Amino acid sequence: MVQDRDSRFVVASATGPLSEDLIEGAVTTTLTRTHQRPLSWFSDGWHGYRNILRRAYRKAVRTGKRGRPRFVVPETLTLTQTVKHRDQHGHLLCVEICAALGATMESAGTVHVERLNGALRDRLNALTRKTHAEALRDATFDALVGLQLFDHNFQRAHPALRLPAGEGVHRYHYRSPAMALRLTDHLWSFQELLTTRVPITP
Repeated sequence: MVQDRDSRFVVASATGPLSEDLIEGAVTTTLTRTHQRPLSWFSDGWHGYRNILRRAYRKAVRTGKRGRPRFVVPETLTLTQTVKHRDQHGHLLCVEICAALGATMESAGTVHVERLNGALRDRLNALTRKTHAEALRDATFDALVGLQLFDHNFQRAHPALRLPAGEGVHRYHYRSPAMALRLTDHLWSFQELLTTRVPITP
């Protein structure tokens, strides 16, 4: 999953065994939805993220000379990784914060995504390790995850996104991640999801 840290909005997701193709699909979807703006990325210590981001964001710099143009990665693109070092028994030794692309960004870590992973396991029996509600087909699994991500983005009010209703008043306006990004002005319901017409564009 690719999640915006400030709004908690899940921009893109992909399901399947961890591989470069899976991550590249999620990154490509993110580029399309963010209009290819260079972003500050945070991840764990998996080795493939750096090369995938470099391939996705690189642009050809044409100098007017003959030959193949040189590809350059924007300087504003950053990737900060949180690498956990463990001993032979799996015990955590230390946590290293390193800059895989660009400069090291503050508030590094994947705590928001890990928290959402735990919430999805609580809400979906198909995601638990020992379950009687296994999704036998990939299409069923993708539909379950997609429905829960819609619930997270548009239906549930996140406590970290609430705004005070007034000065000196202990009341709040609760917002969903989609409301924080101004994609909607209210909390959606399943009825609204099933009855809203979405225009299909080529």
